[in-house]
Amino acid sequence: MKTFAGIPEENADFKNSEVVLIPVPYDGTSTYGKGADKGPEAIFEAAKNMELYDIETDSEVYKKGIYLSDPVLEDSSPEAMVEAVDKEVTDYLTTGKFVTLLGGEHSVSIGSIRAFRKKYRDLTVLQLDAHSDLRQEYEGSACNHACAMHEASKTCDLVQVGIRSMDESELTHVRKGYFFPSYDIRSNEYWKEDVVNLLGENVYITIDLDVFDPSIMPSTGTPEPGGLLWNETLDLLKMVFRNANVVGFDIVELAPIKGMNAPDFMAAKLYYKLLSYKYHLQSWDKK
Repeated sequence: MKTFAGIPEENADFKNSEVVLIPVPYDGTSTYGKGADKGPEAIFEAAKNMELYDIETDSEVYKKGIYLSDPVLEDSSPEAMVEAVDKEVTDYLTTGKFVTLLGGEHSVSIGSIRAFRKKYRDLTVLQLDAHSDLRQEYEGSACNHACAMHEASKTCDLVQVGIRSMDESELTHVRKGYFFPSYDIRSNEYWKEDVVNLLGENVYITIDLDVFDPSIMPSTGTPEPGGLLWNETLDLLKMVFRNANVVGFDIVELAPIKGMNAPDFMAAKLYYKLLSYKYHLQSWDKK
């Protein structure tokens, strides 16, 4: 039985697990660097070498149970992939588990957010990304990776953080006050508080790994200079988990580079950190 990070099978059995992890190794619409379909497997391989005790929260979150589902392999079209992800996530949400995803390119988030939106009508989507992804359509499809957040911008409260690249046509879809370009972040010491103050009760987090600076995360399809660093990103995420009910999340766009293991390990660590914050941050704060 394959398990996340090599955890014991008893902690990876569906019945015993509080967390579901859905891999979506899809890379059908990326337009620059390819390889996001190899992202989930690279993360799984890196996670095997990760310590399972988290110093920061004094916890071993894997004991909550992490069930690794079969991957969503639909790739006949972007639309079919989105529908398949929507169905898979919807099915798992009915079980009461905490549902998470690993992409794959960012278009996989369209289906996931669609499913969460059906369950949580007041959903806020927190997007950490280098790109706004607000195009209504790109290359003949509304399910292109360049359109990953367009639907969410119309159906949810969308808060965008770390953006530093976009097309002028996307400006009409940007919500004033909910948009935090990386340039503005550098001049506002209270930007994390400003982000958190916009969040509703239920929050879905989508993290495109190109939100990080290429100096620490070069393994993405479209790296952009001027990105966030590790500690400041974790500081924001800790504030989010302390102040809102995070109902699910995805991490996308790892395009592994052969012989460069650090970015893969960083993505695996980020996934495990988010689970540690979800289940142990509040109890650790009270110590």
